[in-house]
Amino acid sequence: MAESVQVHNQRESVALDMRVYSHLSAEERVRIDELRTQPIGERPKRVGPRRKFGHYESDTAVGASPSRRCGDTQVERKSRRLFAGFIPDKSALSTARAEYDIYKDIPAPARIDRTWDNGTESSCHLLVDESLGMLTYYADPYSSYQRGSNENRNGRIRRYLPKRTSFDDLTDADLQAIVQEINDTPMKVLDWETPNEV
Repeated sequence: MAESVQVHNQRESVALDMRVYSHLSAEERVRIDELRTQPIGERPKRVGPRRKFGHYESDTAVGASPSRRCGDTQVERKSRRLFAGFIPDKSALSTARAEYDIYKDIPAPARIDRTWDNGTESSCHLLVDESLGMLTYYADPYSSYQRGSNENRNGRIRRYLPKRTSFDDLTDADLQAIVQEINDTPMKVLDWETPNEV
């Protein structure tokens, strides 16, 4: 079934034809999108120093088995501001929908690109990229330090929701309360400002 999503800055409905992806195996989706992925080495050098707002790091926080529910996390590199939402599973389609929901309300100049690890949950990244005008870069294998801000924020989430915590009984409001508290915490790297203040 095609998903219709609203593009925030164009006020028009854009059809994300998820039917095509939903009929492919995860292996086939990854193979198709591998042809159009960009390694982190192709990311502009100006992104590295964190001088401009709009560059993100992405990941998924997994809940306790047997639950399939996960948390989708996006961290803006300059401010270290965390955005997160629950997804029903770690599938690429669920991840793409969650990312769209997070990014659609952020003004276009403030959502330029994001950097993922090499997990299969990001294999539908083109659905988000093409509908919102973003780019996706991929970190090198086994190089979590290339997405250090996201790793740090996920670690902060784990202080509230330790590993082996089931996400099944948590509401989105519960998660947003955690996100708000994290974003309101001063950070040394930000000269003791909070991510929400930067």
